[in-house]
Amino acid sequence: MRAQVVSVDLGSLDYAAHAEEFLMLARGAGARVCDVIRARRRRPDPAYFVGQGKLEEISASARAHDVSVILFDQPLSPAQQRNIEQAAQVRVVDRVALILDIFALRAKSHEGKLQVELAQLQHLSTRLTGRWSHLEQQQGGIGSRGPGESQLELDRRLIGRRVRTLRDRLEKLSRQRSTQRRARMRGDVFNVSLVGYTNAGKSTLFNALTRADAYAADQLFATLDTTSRRIWIHEVGHVVLSDTVGFIRDLPPTLIAAFKATLEETVDADLLLHVVDAANSQRDEQVLEVNKVLKDIGADEVPLILVYNKIDQTDFEPRIERDDRGNITRVFVSSIERTGLDDLRSAIVEASKVSEKNAIHIKNI
Repeated sequence: MRAQVVSVDLGSLDYAAHAEEFLMLARGAGARVCDVIRARRRRPDPAYFVGQGKLEEISASARAHDVSVILFDQPLSPAQQRNIEQAAQVRVVDRVALILDIFALRAKSHEGKLQVELAQLQHLSTRLTGRWSHLEQQQGGIGSRGPGESQLELDRRLIGRRVRTLRDRLEKLSRQRSTQRRARMRGDVFNVSLVGYTNAGKSTLFNALTRADAYAADQLFATLDTTSRRIWIHEVGHVVLSDTVGFIRDLPPTLIAAFKATLEETVDADLLLHVVDAANSQRDEQVLEVNKVLKDIGADEVPLILVYNKIDQTDFEPRIERDDRGNITRVFVSSIERTGLDDLRSAIVEASKVSEKNAIHIKNI
């Protein structure tokens, strides 16, 4: 699909990384980017997000390159999206809708597809008013005579009904997951979840530790569905390792809400391995973004170790780092070359012993 990207700098210090990330999102969704138009503003224009002059440039470029979609790297209000579409006569997709589209493309499990559909419908429900001309017309004719319900009202009712159905199904799946987690806890199994920014190498590390074949690729949101495997680590015994969905800056709240059942795996873990792309120049900013999401979902109190992955692309050596109290803070590994994995297993062993001591202490209180 031929696409035009509109990148707007609102004065953010990490704008360059934000813009590059959005291009990766666009290409990951299957877009053929024909043109990139950049704009700089102190604040978004209420009607068009960009100024009138820039809007004319966007419209002219869209016609010249014969694009079928304009991709905005910022979230747009329903009115802004509608106004730009009317001016350019081209479909407009903002950052939130693009991320939702990629999630729809990547979701494989039944639960993952339900979660994505729920998020998409919640996003769509705010954008019905005045979006299409037929929504203003009353239905009529054979079989539809009666009180005169507008197409817009019908669409809203249908979306509302489907949202309720999806929530009920996801709640049922959430209860099933909760039952499975309680069963694992009764079995005294140490539960470890991999978390991190999208494309940090979580799935590759998961495969290296479990010898599994979970899907891993050099693309954003390669993994959406939680995958769990039981592994054996000497001195700990059986460990359940879970690979979870990756995070990204400004992750749409509707997605966090929709993926609540999946993210509960993170909240209920005994240990989080926060996988970081050591070769990424924005790694510190990405760590902060992941920490924000962990706080949002209530997982910020779970014990956590930073795992600096992809050290084969850096000058880092495999090693373990500790804080002033002797607690492990960082482990440096390469999932591809399988270096540093013994250090990581040792870190899991140490964390499990700390967890066991804390559990005994709480029990004796």
